[in-house]
Amino acid sequence: MVGDGRRTALVTGGSSGIGRASARALAAAGYAVVIADVDEEGGRAAARGIADDGGEATFVHADVSDEGQVAALVERTLARYGRLDAAHNNAGIGGAPALTADYPVEQWERILAINLTGTFHCMRHEIAHMLEAGGGAIVNTASTFGLVGVPGLAAYTATKHAIVGLTRGAALEYARSGIRVNAVCPGATRTPQLEDFFQMLSPGEPETAAADFAEREPVGRLGRPEEIAAAVVWLCSDEASFVTGTAMPVDGGWTAQ
Repeated sequence: MVGDGRRTALVTGGSSGIGRASARALAAAGYAVVIADVDEEGGRAAARGIADDGGEATFVHADVSDEGQVAALVERTLARYGRLDAAHNNAGIGGAPALTADYPVEQWERILAINLTGTFHCMRHEIAHMLEAGGGAIVNTASTFGLVGVPGLAAYTATKHAIVGLTRGAALEYARSGIRVNAVCPGATRTPQLEDFFQMLSPGEPETAAADFAEREPVGRLGRPEEIAAAVVWLCSDEASFVTGTAMPVDGGWTAQ
């Protein structure tokens, strides 16, 4: 067992984008970090980067849509570090835009399996341990698209709304058990997933879509993964001890319009 008794955090979808930034920020805050993802190469690189900076991190391959893999992920975290103090349930996918009547059923089912059911699997196993340990903090990645209606993204928008509801319900269930459950709602944030979406919107000219999204932001630019990660670290910290059941927008003011 390693970790020297330091607090431990689990980050799903930690190989790139917001998850990778969150893992780095949690490690910089003193956590031993377990990075989980289906992207083996990216996940191991993220863990190496933390180690190169003097932090403690390990990578575990896990598909959050498979409950057995999630159960094994939490068990491996406990076997390696002996504790689980915080979790950032961040794994998620987007999908190609389509109107609801034309939305592919296969895409709908896949996005729900990863974004929503995957978050549920993670919460079930994380909370079960945190109840035994006497507390913990969970942050789920929702989205500003989980706070407002958005056309053309039926599955993504539905899952992010559902994650907000799941977060609030669990927060009330476990508020007196020392477990805080919150959601972070990123706005348009420059990640590989958003870059792929820009490419779908403007094939061959993704910067055109990027510029359009930036123009819609009151602050006039896209977000950075590190800005979302800072909110995650705060929500996991003791400084946020009176915060549970919130869905925190980190969106440059987009949902304030």
